[in-house]
Amino acid sequence: MSNIPTAVVKRLTSTVPKFKKILAKAKERDVNESDTVTIITDMLEEIFGFDKYSDITREYGIQGTYCDLAIKTNKRIEYLIEVKAIGLDLNDKHLKQAVNYASREGIKWVVLTNGMKWEIHRVSLESKVQNQRIFSIDFTEINPKQKEQQELLFLLCKRGVQKDLIGDYYEYRQSVNRYTVAALLLTESVTNAVRKELRKLKPGIKVDTEEISNLIKGEVIKRETLESEAGVEAIKQVNKFAKKQARAKTKTKTVKPQIDDTPTFEH
Repeated sequence: MSNIPTAVVKRLTSTVPKFKKILAKAKERDVNESDTVTIITDMLEEIFGFDKYSDITREYGIQGTYCDLAIKTNKRIEYLIEVKAIGLDLNDKHLKQAVNYASREGIKWVVLTNGMKWEIHRVSLESKVQNQRIFSIDFTEINPKQKEQQELLFLLCKRGVQKDLIGDYYEYRQSVNRYTVAALLLTESVTNAVRKELRKLKPGIKVDTEEISNLIKGEVIKRETLESEAGVEAIKQVNKFAKKQARAKTKTKTVKPQIDDTPTFEH
């Protein structure tokens, strides 16, 4: 994660508590969606550092329909925000609506929020429209003095958006997760390493890598981790990378050294 500028840290620690109180009062009054949008627009300006007049567009038009808010920098839409009334619980129906908006415009990021809770989703448009929740922020619980909380908030701040930190965070989460780690545990290099350590632990023990792999799959890793859609995809990606490495090694071994056959003359 990129270092957060001191000025941004000061802004977060001073404005988040202010809006926690504003949101709590709005929840008590059960304000409607329009009033919730007004509060969120103020949050985008005071917490996240966007200019209310040049960076934030209300009722952004998308092919005959509208999304509540759009964030843009340098004339490019960075992410869409679908707002629901503060008293409503966010659900898949609300999310589907926001994801459809984003897919029509080729926008990667969607925020679904009721003011209190903010869900950040990545929209994929490769073969079919898909979405994945990357992280969420709960303003009823957030502590802006904690570094980890500051880092999540900074991903949505103007300066963070300009550096595409949310894209970096997404790539990190795609690699560093239980599904990828589980897939790596099943690779030949790991099972070989486990086999060697077992033989050190119990000299003379007879065990092969297949037995270790089956043990890891059957008793060490949770079944749903390997068999879920994300788990299957992680195994596919890890295997693809392993095959690529193996091909590269084979190619290196088969390349013959170049022999300089330029004739030499003795003088």
